[in-house]
Amino acid sequence: GAAGVGMVLGLVQYLLGGRHLGTAGRFTGTAEDRDRGRRLLLTSAVAGAGLVALLALLDRSGAFALTAEGVADAGGVIIAGIALLYFLYIFLFGGLNPTESKRMGVIAVLFLFSALFWSGFEQAGSSLNLVAERLTDRSVFGWEMPASWLQSVNPLFIISLAPVFAALWVWLSNRSREPSSPAKFSLGLILLGLGFLVMVWATMLAAGGEQVSPMWLVVTYFLHTSGELCLSPVGLSTVTKLAPQRMVGQMMGVWFMSISLGNLMAGQVAGFFEQMPLPQLFGAVTLTTVVAGVLLALFVRPIRRMMSGVH
Repeated sequence: GAAGVGMVLGLVQYLLGGRHLGTAGRFTGTAEDRDRGRRLLLTSAVAGAGLVALLALLDRSGAFALTAEGVADAGGVIIAGIALLYFLYIFLFGGLNPTESKRMGVIAVLFLFSALFWSGFEQAGSSLNLVAERLTDRSVFGWEMPASWLQSVNPLFIISLAPVFAALWVWLSNRSREPSSPAKFSLGLILLGLGFLVMVWATMLAAGGEQVSPMWLVVTYFLHTSGELCLSPVGLSTVTKLAPQRMVGQMMGVWFMSISLGNLMAGQVAGFFEQMPLPQLFGAVTLTTVVAGVLLALFVRPIRRMMSGVH
């Protein structure tokens, strides 16, 4: 509700203030470029309508279950397939020179680690929220705080920690000691894993039926937010630097697909909340993300060489 109202107000403000933008963002292509764009839009619309019709037919035939779980499974396959086909197309037919090919390879590698990061981070709205609701003592002077309020911890840490991380990177850069983008990715994954390690301890304490302090979740969100600040803005910046200038817009779209894929994976992982002991579930996430972070750290040097001067 409130979020939708805010989006509408933002759109109104954009329309009212558009005259102040001048020629920024104005289409400067030829009539042929405009026609090509229209054909692409029409093709996409037809393909989308065809996909919806195909899903409806498959559902009626029983070959595909048009349920939330079925759509999520199919969505993950579709997103991963589109990303894979796009990268293959770019490498084979994108007209890349050797330097561009290496840089695109780095984007593909970071795409995978980004999806893995978000598959853990987005547990905040699912499994971690269930921990807040069922296993956390939220009583404050006889009043029980809503579990959803703990979702505000991450935004609060973002606001408070973002200037700290920005200043830290500048301070290290001035001393020629700033970590490279792949190293920051590695650190982000490890911090994410450490956050889930805290949850392993918390759920072990709660296994006896007692509720635990909300500080366990606060510490987890602190580590997760720190990892997010190491990975999320760095990923966006790195893609714009590594992608060929003519493909920056496309690559940003593909990059956001890694976040979509991570969200879908997060939902799949959260589905084990009722099926696995929570220490085991969070332990598996810890092991996966920390190992991924360490693995990426081991390949930082060769990845940096492939980046050809981009830090």
